[in-house]
Amino acid sequence: MTRTASRPARPFDSASLERAALDYAARYATTRAKLAAYLRRKLRERGWEGAGAPPVDALVARFAERGYVDDRAFAAARTDALLRRGYGRQRIGTALRAAGIDAETAGELGEHIDAEAEAAALRFARRKRIGPFAVGPADPALKRRWIAAMARAGHPMALVLKMLDAGIDEIEFET
Repeated sequence: MTRTASRPARPFDSASLERAALDYAARYATTRAKLAAYLRRKLRERGWEGAGAPPVDALVARFAERGYVDDRAFAAARTDALLRRGYGRQRIGTALRAAGIDAETAGELGEHIDAEAEAAALRFARRKRIGPFAVGPADPALKRRWIAAMARAGHPMALVLKMLDAGIDEIEFET
């Protein structure tokens, strides 16, 4: 049995572009930059048949004005999620930049990230069984791997070394 080719999707007009943007914003937590990138990709795939240039930037601005897209709320939620998983400032900053969050908005979360840095490092060490959470003694090669893992997770070296030097009885656990 042979398949017939599906017919190509119709090019966007103003109403269908707004409908696509609304569907995307309703389905995914997103930023202004990610919504604009999505709409531009869809326009490349399907084309534009409206009058003039596609109003992507105006549409994204209108969605932000209405509260459908909120970069600050997105950044705060993503930061909290990454802190709960045990990631540090560098890794969180990278994730926010990748999501299209500007430096000013990301910078507003700096105090919160710094306040949670040690707790996040502890969560990461516990999850990965690093340092005081290891099941056995560590040889120098294993300690180097632990340091590398903590650094990739975005933790500063001073905090990593403090974590590795701490014994399980020296760590204050959250209750």
